[in-house]
Amino acid sequence: MTKRAAKETRQVLKHLAVADARLAAIIKSVGAYEIKLRKDPFQSLIEAIIYQQLAGSAADAIYGRFPRPAQLLVTKDVKLRAAGLSARKIEYLKDLATCVSDGRLNLALLPKLPDEQVIEQLVQVKGIGRWTAEMFLIFCLGRHDVLPVGDLGLRKAMQKAYSLVELPSPVRMRDIAQLWKPYRSIATWYLWKSLEKFKGIG
Repeated sequence: MTKRAAKETRQVLKHLAVADARLAAIIKSVGAYEIKLRKDPFQSLIEAIIYQQLAGSAADAIYGRFPRPAQLLVTKDVKLRAAGLSARKIEYLKDLATCVSDGRLNLALLPKLPDEQVIEQLVQVKGIGRWTAEMFLIFCLGRHDVLPVGDLGLRKAMQKAYSLVELPSPVRMRDIAQLWKPYRSIATWYLWKSLEKFKGIG
């Protein structure tokens, strides 16, 4: 991280800590903000599809055997099934490759679009819903103000952090997260990390 980036990160964390005392405690407990952006958007989307509804270790094993994205359209389904992919995920991956190849999805244009327009573009692809598109915004495009209200991990973390009786609804999540603007992605990352850090405690 450059000195400038480190300074900007400190300013963001100070903003969040001042805005929300409970989040401030989580930031202090979790420690440094470290997010590794995925530079290749096509590879990032392929990874997101493969990892859907799979345990991390199983997904890692499949992804490690997966052919390069450029080979996808010419790779036979039987070879993809041998890598551990279901017929449905193969369909999703081939649709992604087709959309990129025929220009319906212009990956080079996405960084220039507002968040909602990026989501609109991505959900045209089979197997990519709003949650996957939001993960793309956070982990590939590095957008700072994304709040994935459909993410179960975030809902559980918010329930624990804010002592809620039930998992929060999307409306309640947005209400809590008002204080985090315009850095809801960073706050979300800290909530995710808090869930990992304190798993099994309490």
